[in-house]
Amino acid sequence: MVNALSTRRELRSPIRYVDWFLPLVAIGISVLGVLMNYSATWRVLEFEGNDPYQFAKRQTVFVLIGIVAMTVAALVDYRIVRDLAPQLYLIALAMLVGVLFIGKEVGGARAWFQLPGFQLQPSEFGKLASIAALAAFAASRDGGLQLNGLLNSVVLMAVPTLLVLRGGDLGTMLVYIAITMGVLLVAGTKVRHIVVLTLIGVAAITFAFTADDVFGIELLPDRQDERLRAFLDQDSNVTEANYQLEQSQIALGSGGLTGRGYLAGSQTTLNLVPEQETDFIFTAAGEELGFLFGSLPLLAAYFFLIWRILRAAQLAADMFGTLLCVGVLSMLLFQIFQNLGMTMGIMPIAGIPLPFMSHGGSSIITAFVGIGLVLNVRARRFAT
Repeated sequence: MVNALSTRRELRSPIRYVDWFLPLVAIGISVLGVLMNYSATWRVLEFEGNDPYQFAKRQTVFVLIGIVAMTVAALVDYRIVRDLAPQLYLIALAMLVGVLFIGKEVGGARAWFQLPGFQLQPSEFGKLASIAALAAFAASRDGGLQLNGLLNSVVLMAVPTLLVLRGGDLGTMLVYIAITMGVLLVAGTKVRHIVVLTLIGVAAITFAFTADDVFGIELLPDRQDERLRAFLDQDSNVTEANYQLEQSQIALGSGGLTGRGYLAGSQTTLNLVPEQETDFIFTAAGEELGFLFGSLPLLAAYFFLIWRILRAAQLAADMFGTLLCVGVLSMLLFQIFQNLGMTMGIMPIAGIPLPFMSHGGSSIITAFVGIGLVLNVRARRFAT
């Protein structure tokens, strides 16, 4: 009898069902990110008399912190996250409100707390808190989301989304919308309701861009408006955004199939692509490693990552676990698609980081914690 009980406990042990490939791929992408961060910044830093490894060292620290955070997120039973979801959501809202008053403004967006040697972006961590809150609420509704539950879910996500928009961070606002749509779709929302929400979302985004011209109400910084106009008129070379897009496309094109060699890309080492270490880090890999050794393996790694998260959602023991994975999936998938799309000119420039690659502590740690939650759900699919 004792042996039978021990066997059942062993079979239910979460460690037996950890998807080890998922964190390994995330870490592998991050290592490439560190290398590309160095390539994109070392020459300018050296020219200015600074440590050429400065950005690479910081990115390495962010990755290490992210790995620790991922481990913690994977070890703590995800059902505790469900129970704490309301508190996490309220903390996130408090931070999003606070950053509007005492946050640091960068590029027209007030979205960062300036800490000693580090900028904290609360909207990044707010993504995870919002995912947990929405997943917990939707999972508690038996029989799927009816109209009343749907409206409550929309309000739940609208509050942080509008706070992010108020701070001028259009890119992150779009990520919140993607998370909302992904979770609601899997939670059982009727197709006609999804269609209505999509139309409302398109109308809201259109209003945000046109409010200044039509009604004299400025909802977005000039820089965001400029980026959309650059996307709509890519032949114009007047704006900074047009220049940024042009240099990005030149970098990707010059890499060709096999690349120009690590630390040998002219667009990258000469700092010709603005904000390359953050929003346009993909261009560094494309130029220096080429399509065969840079772009294609990176795309394959992201595809594998998304597939494993989707599989974890399918295997989850309960609806909350499924929706938690879907929220993380929606967050990462939209960021990957939007970031890669804007570097190639098929999506507007929206200031969205490439997961595990772009320079930035908040985004790196958030992505790793998201992977940790997915590992948690999958590993406990047989837990009672």
